[in-house]
Amino acid sequence: MNRFAVTTKRPYNILIGEKLLGDSGTYIRECAEPCKICVVTDSKVNGLYSQVLISSLIESGFQTSKVVFPEGEHSKTISTYSNLLEALADEGLSRSDIIVALGGGVVGDLTGFAAATYLRGIRYIQIPTTYLAAVDSSVGGKTGLNLLSGKNLAGAFWQPSLVISDYKTFESLPESEMLNGVAEAIKSGMVAEQSLIDHVIKKDYAYVIERCVSIKKSIVEADERDTGMRQLLNFGHTIGHSIEKLSSFSISHGHAVAKGMVVEARAAYRMGLTETDTSTFLTDTLTSCGFDLSVPFSVDDLYRYALNDKKISGDTIAMVVPESIGKCRLHKISLSQLRNFISLGIEN
Repeated sequence: MNRFAVTTKRPYNILIGEKLLGDSGTYIRECAEPCKICVVTDSKVNGLYSQVLISSLIESGFQTSKVVFPEGEHSKTISTYSNLLEALADEGLSRSDIIVALGGGVVGDLTGFAAATYLRGIRYIQIPTTYLAAVDSSVGGKTGLNLLSGKNLAGAFWQPSLVISDYKTFESLPESEMLNGVAEAIKSGMVAEQSLIDHVIKKDYAYVIERCVSIKKSIVEADERDTGMRQLLNFGHTIGHSIEKLSSFSISHGHAVAKGMVVEARAAYRMGLTETDTSTFLTDTLTSCGFDLSVPFSVDDLYRYALNDKKISGDTIAMVVPESIGKCRLHKISLSQLRNFISLGIEN
């Protein structure tokens, strides 16, 4: 097991290893005295891992309860969030108690947002069970839910008290779900470390999780509130989020980000923002991993949803431009240029 310390305003540790889930109670006791813990999970993960976790918590002296909601991005709504808050209140959780997010990105985002807002903030712990959540969403304290207008438009920055990442849980994931994590890991390689991409392709999970966490840790520590360099981690996400929303989330996050990275890299090159066309490398690499990189939506539709992007400030948007494989920078373009940017990225 490897341990990483994240020194944000509210510091916490990230534990990465195999077969950690059954000892979760022991690890949580390192940062919390016995109290009430409410485990929040989805309908799929519940049958796979919740009993192992709850047994460990009980053995470590915690009082436990559980909230389960339907799996999938369609649950990442105000309605689910509201029901979760009511459940926490019904269980009588106080500010000295803890919520545990057991699952993928949807579970982690919703649980984190509930923790940030219930009683104006209580502790929560991330236990990611997907490759995507392990390499990205469980780290950094971004929480939230989707609105009708777009993805993650409501939320809060609220750091977890602990992250327990057990990559043994990946064994239960279908290939399409594993690819969600592959896309985010390749994104990290594009942003900060070219050599990481080779390990992603080799399926060296322990190394990939540790490097992605290390990269994100450094960026988050430097820009916890996402006002500057942390936006580099959104490479592929402006277009990717638009694709997710337009598909009614039938195209999942990682698959949408894979498409988005190619579009944004191609557009940046064609607009003259970079001297290197990294879209060729991305297309070859992502295709070899099994991604479908076609974009089944019009420029106008993508542009309409991109106007809800959180990197917009005034009449400009900060786009992530890949200068080379392993190095990206932010470049502001006007919203009037954004449609042309998308068009350049979509057209072959």
